[in-house]
Amino acid sequence: MNAGPVFNPLLSLLELAQRARAAGSVNELAFLAVNDSRALAPYRQSALWFGVGGIHTLSGVVAVESNAPYVQWLTQLCRALAEQHGSATPVNVDPAQLPTTVTAAWDEWLPQYVAWVPLRSVRGATASVDASSSAGLLLAGDSALGAEQLALLAEWMDIWQHAWRTSPETARWSAADLPQALRNWWRVPLRSTRWRRRAVVAAAVLGILLFPVHLSVLAPGELVAANPATIRAPLDGVIAEFAVRPNQTVTAGQSLFSFDQAPVASKLDVAREALATAQAEYRQAAQLVLNDPRAKAQLAGLLGRVAEKQAQAAFLEGQAQRSRVQAPQAGIALFDDPSEWIGRPVQTGERIMQIAAPNDVEIEAWVPIGDAIPLPDKAPLHLYLSAAPMTPLSGTLRYMGHRATARPDGTYAYRVRAKIDGATAQRIGLKGTAKLVGDRVPLVYWMLRRPLASIRQFLAL
Repeated sequence: MNAGPVFNPLLSLLELAQRARAAGSVNELAFLAVNDSRALAPYRQSALWFGVGGIHTLSGVVAVESNAPYVQWLTQLCRALAEQHGSATPVNVDPAQLPTTVTAAWDEWLPQYVAWVPLRSVRGATASVDASSSAGLLLAGDSALGAEQLALLAEWMDIWQHAWRTSPETARWSAADLPQALRNWWRVPLRSTRWRRRAVVAAAVLGILLFPVHLSVLAPGELVAANPATIRAPLDGVIAEFAVRPNQTVTAGQSLFSFDQAPVASKLDVAREALATAQAEYRQAAQLVLNDPRAKAQLAGLLGRVAEKQAQAAFLEGQAQRSRVQAPQAGIALFDDPSEWIGRPVQTGERIMQIAAPNDVEIEAWVPIGDAIPLPDKAPLHLYLSAAPMTPLSGTLRYMGHRATARPDGTYAYRVRAKIDGATAQRIGLKGTAKLVGDRVPLVYWMLRRPLASIRQFLAL
């Protein structure tokens, strides 16, 4: 009887080594480390971490979201493991030896058992690990790894690191090469002419970089009504019909839309009948008082009931009047397709439309959080409409929101309103790109503002 196939970890190690040497990029090598190391040791989750750059790759994930709570917590855990174990051999992690700030959320993110495989002398496109820095591979599973499995992982990661260092993508220039490059440049024999040329070029480059320019950002913008009259639902009900069309010019007092009259009319009829009944009962009791003085005690209660029914009837008459909405001022009716509103139940206070004066137009823009720059009072703004890109509209800043607001697409941005300089024939609702102009800054800051912000966020992890 033939025995089944026997698992040979050395063959698995050789196969992984062959695949590492054949990898065409550092991303492929990282994927191999976090996903295919299962051939040597069982685990459920894996992460490749660099001391400079944080979590580089996660098992089963195509792209790593650095702002996700799981990734941020995992970065803290790997940093704590690197500080505790340094460049030692692979070990099974004891949570009791880690800070409580890290272990507090352990059960939420990881299984019970975790192994840590330190990496040494790894250099990548976004990370450089040497004697003064660190990196590692974290493996989490349902059981602790044995000594043989840890030894196989140590050998496998040595092979993997060699493939990583020899990858073409890791041979690019980095900041670590700058001192040597400067020393080589200094040792070149100097001649007076060459030195003067270099000094002139350096001065010219420095002058260009320090040249003052206006700091500006681009943001999506559109033309909106400056002071519109907002028409809201005066009562809970169903809209029956519209008397105007979208973008139609209306006059003050003109009928705009009306609610379904059946519910209000039926309630009003019931209230009027109840009022008539209460009045009849009061008159009957008033006649009885002439013959029976004891009936006088009922008059106060009946009179109060009549007043109650009168108030109900008056309220419903007001509801019936408010169910036919009229324009409070002259202007243009701004709302969506009427067919989307007819038959739709609305609640009291829900916005139905706006009435805007034709020439009462201003610019509205939404500045993303990453592009928010200091804007002085009455800062200039230019709107390049998609319908007329060659004739921008100029305006001055009226205000910029102090708090970011959620947009329909899920992003957050600051609302900006600007008054248009002069009159415009462009209609409300046209969209385009707004350019906001701030104070003057050196050209080098204008060029490096976004990269510096990204680096600042990167170093804050």
